[in-house]
Amino acid sequence: MADLPPLREVIARHDLAASKALGQNFLLDEQLLARIAAIPGDLAGRAVLEVGPGPGGLTRALLRAGARVTAIEMDRRCLPALAELGEAFPGQLRVVEGDALKLEHDALMAGERYAVLSNLPYNVGTALFTRWLGGESWPPCWTSLTLMFQQEVAQRIVSPADTSAYGRLAVLAQWRSTAQLAMKVHRSAFTPPPKVMSAIVHVEPAAMPGGVSPRALERLTQAAFGQRRKMLRQSVKGIPGAIEALAAVGIEAERRAETLTVGDFVAIARVLSGPQETIASTRANSDFKRN
Repeated sequence: MADLPPLREVIARHDLAASKALGQNFLLDEQLLARIAAIPGDLAGRAVLEVGPGPGGLTRALLRAGARVTAIEMDRRCLPALAELGEAFPGQLRVVEGDALKLEHDALMAGERYAVLSNLPYNVGTALFTRWLGGESWPPCWTSLTLMFQQEVAQRIVSPADTSAYGRLAVLAQWRSTAQLAMKVHRSAFTPPPKVMSAIVHVEPAAMPGGVSPRALERLTQAAFGQRRKMLRQSVKGIPGAIEALAAVGIEAERRAETLTVGDFVAIARVLSGPQETIASTRANSDFKRN
């Protein structure tokens, strides 16, 4: 195992003050970092994607666990420190300079199955998360997501229906994967300490319900929770066929989005994903019953 200098020394030597503009908060506790690296299980020989490694705190924990790490970093100041880490673990670390939001991750990993572990920069965390959860193809190339978020965001991801934190992120995370709160992390563990507490969410893909278009579910949840205090008949009326889909699955249009389970949203999206003639027939039947 490589004999590495303390992270504080690496940060000082390379003058790596955390950038607020890049949403950086560095984790320095190596025991905590090792615990995070252990969440997805044995990483020996496995491919891992890390976004925003910074000075390489989590990266060194992943390398020590035997992972083959591809790290995406857009802060050029961090590259020399990461290069030193690569020299300490020959053949295990590849650093890609760039914006993770603009890179194609599956192509970057050359089609290999990979785990994602990252202390995500707060300013891009949600966007990356929804991107990993999206797409028509399922199961994905990633085998698990182990991600640091602000605790409030983490709770939104794992919340059950009819709670204040339940919303679009919960539905997108839970409809074809399992999501759990793996660990809470106190703000004092970071340098500099953020104003909020943090937590790690661990997500693993599950079987995808048949007959459902992810795009239909994304549009539905975006509309429903975009106006969450309004009744569904108001919030989703801009989606063609949505009101008829509610009737088709027996959900009252007077309900609000947070009262619907993940299964309810999937059922509505399944109707919306079907042939347009099915939706038209449902609309006709609704009109006939009203008359």
